[in-house]
Amino acid sequence: MCEHSYFIMYIVMNRFKIIKGNEDTFENLWKNRESYLDEVEGFLSFNLIRGKSLSDHTLYASHSTWRSEEDFISWTKSESFRKAHKGAGTNKDFYLGNPQFEGFNVVQ
Repeated sequence: MCEHSYFIMYIVMNRFKIIKGNEDTFENLWKNRESYLDEVEGFLSFNLIRGKSLSDHTLYASHSTWRSEEDFISWTKSESFRKAHKGAGTNKDFYLGNPQFEGFNVVQ
């Protein structure tokens, strides 16, 4: 177990199906975006993770850890969230469907 595991209370994932051939563009968008997460109370970490490639898409997930579900919800109502998601719909042409949200409370 990670040395900081006692802090991690809530994990958030958004799954994205990216149409084959758009993986590099998608990854570069995430690598070069301004997330504003460093301004947010309760944020612990973020990773973009890549899964398997199928015939029509590659699976990705954004994975963030938060001190609590309340901290995450507060972020979704914040100016930092609005700034980070401004223009999010402009690249829909390389998504296969909508992102799928999943939130998890850590069992301790």
